[in-house]
Amino acid sequence: MTVQLACYPPYHSKYNPVERVFGVLENYWNGDPLRSVDHALGMAASMTYKGVHPTTVLIEAEYPKGVRLKKKEMKPYERCLDRLKDLGKWFITIVSSKAQEEVAAGASIA
Repeated sequence: MTVQLACYPPYHSKYNPVERVFGVLENYWNGDPLRSVDHALGMAASMTYKGVHPTTVLIEAEYPKGVRLKKKEMKPYERCLDRLKDLGKWFITIVSSKAQEEVAAGASIA
């Protein structure tokens, strides 16, 4: 399997489909005060984007901030990534065959 990961720069909603969905959601809410979490989830679930209702789920787990790998820890992962020339920060191809080679060579990729 090969995965292409495109990271869109902040405030570039015309390129980011998730930002377009949020724009549709804001229009759907139309300034309605969201008085409770259930109300907000219900409003989000009842909107449509391109004729499809989204699945809404409340995630209450705390997201750890500032978790980073050191350069040495990142090396096995970097060998699995193909960065597009001149857009390396924004566009990455993750090649599973390279990841399998790293695992076979004893690298800890989890």
